[in-house]
Amino acid sequence: MPSPTEDSHHNVTRLAWPRLDLPAEVAEQLLAPGSPFELTMEDRSGHALQVFTHRPKSVIDVLEAGANRFPNRPYLVFPERTLTFDSVVMAVARVAKGLKTRFGVGAGDRIGIASANHVEYAVLFWAVSALGAITLGLNAWWTGPELAYAVGLTEPSVVFADQRRMDRMASIHIETTVCPLEETVAELEAEGSGASLPRVPSDEDDPVVILFTSGTTGRPKGVPISHRNIIHFALATQLRGAELRARAGAELAPLPCTLNASPMFHVSGLTCTMVPAPMSGLTLVYPPAGRWQEDVHLTLTEGHRVSGWSLVPTQLWRLLDWPDLERYDLTSLRTVSGGSALWPPELLRRLEERLPWVRPALGLGYGMTETNGLGTSLGGAATYLHPDSVGEPSPTVEVEIRDPVTRRALAEGEVGEIALRSASTFAGYWRDPGATTAVTEDGWYHTGDLGSHRDGFVYLAGRRGDLIIRGGENVSPVEVEMRLYEHPAVAEVAVVGVPHQKLGQEVKAFLVLKEGHAVTAAEIRSFAGAALAQFKVPAHVEFVGALPHNASGKVLKHLLLREDVASDFVEE
Repeated sequence: MPSPTEDSHHNVTRLAWPRLDLPAEVAEQLLAPGSPFELTMEDRSGHALQVFTHRPKSVIDVLEAGANRFPNRPYLVFPERTLTFDSVVMAVARVAKGLKTRFGVGAGDRIGIASANHVEYAVLFWAVSALGAITLGLNAWWTGPELAYAVGLTEPSVVFADQRRMDRMASIHIETTVCPLEETVAELEAEGSGASLPRVPSDEDDPVVILFTSGTTGRPKGVPISHRNIIHFALATQLRGAELRARAGAELAPLPCTLNASPMFHVSGLTCTMVPAPMSGLTLVYPPAGRWQEDVHLTLTEGHRVSGWSLVPTQLWRLLDWPDLERYDLTSLRTVSGGSALWPPELLRRLEERLPWVRPALGLGYGMTETNGLGTSLGGAATYLHPDSVGEPSPTVEVEIRDPVTRRALAEGEVGEIALRSASTFAGYWRDPGATTAVTEDGWYHTGDLGSHRDGFVYLAGRRGDLIIRGGENVSPVEVEMRLYEHPAVAEVAVVGVPHQKLGQEVKAFLVLKEGHAVTAAEIRSFAGAALAQFKVPAHVEFVGALPHNASGKVLKHLLLREDVASDFVEE
């Protein structure tokens, strides 16, 4: 059983699951030989990693097993069509036959999808996987030139796009075939009657999909995610849930139903949700394509008796502040989970106030595309005992806080770069060995995030590039943001450093206010100064209508100072 590593001074330098306080009877129940979560050590590229002994070896194994276990249970519930775990296999087999016949798709080929969430997106993904090919999850929010760059990097045989992305790509030159997604997939399915699901031999470390980084530090990079990465995430997440239930003495919950508002071109919507769903019989309900809306989310929750939400903090704020929230029957809801940003304590208090019955099962996660979402997790009572933390290492994950220059592991309480390692960690960027070398070492991924750990929990301090240095003093944007979230008028906040001739940088806060609230910049500074040292108090406060976000909900801080993005800013 893994345990924290200690240096000669007995200071913890590495965190690993399970915590030392995991009761022996719980560990035996979950990890006993022959159990679904039995663990073993295996060599991967010269370093030993914990893996699940009884794991599926491909995502198609996962799909077929789900069809056998939950044949008539709804799997994908879209406004226009519902597919059960059994019927999706038939649809996938037909589309796979058409892909091979019409487009010659085979093992290792790349197939691009540029689209909002549609049932055809899901079926096409599974069909591509069944042929041993690789899906390219092209960001549906990209401009034409951004789409062209990703296509040039990955060289797909064909790109399928919904109408909006078709229109966007019509004005640029792309050296590949572009087909309308919905119409073409429907045609392939209709033509493929009598087909059976193809079984193409694959290795666990073969890529299933290439997703793309947000591009906040330059052009997006392609992140290949393998069968092993996806399946390991799914089992680790299930084990974490089983651990929390065992600690609390809770019984296994009924088969879950989640409202999935995350885009399929992101880990949260695809490899962390849609692909693992057949392992647990998870039903996924999708809203209509288009802008996310509170009333639609609540109506679908009530109508489908949804038991789980997976949201970014901004969405949860909007739901909890929705004036007609009490009008909806949300008693089926049991869990609220999410990631992409630290959840401020005020948001947790608001959740407990308005939806108190979800409190025991709330879970948050810290991970990224390069780790297929697996990193640390916060759940159960710890959510409220350590609300400023991003949690403990998830099962099988190793965490170190490292010196950003020497990469020496630092002791408890020291601030450095967060490094993660597990079987869900990617092997390297697509056709970018330089970028890969810069962030990987012996299976470790250096996240670029600054943080520390105390008592087994990890705390964020911000991105390396976000750290503000004011007159020689380091200012963590996260710390300032957490204070400003405590103000009753603040709905969302982002803190950045701005140039200053003498101090080097000053602190600037961008604030989105809750509807119907008003506050001045002076009042905000006074509120911050009541809890923060004076050098951390924002010298500049700017009120904005909205903050720019990427697909995962992260605030794009590098855009905040651009005039073309911030045209609706009103500064005091």
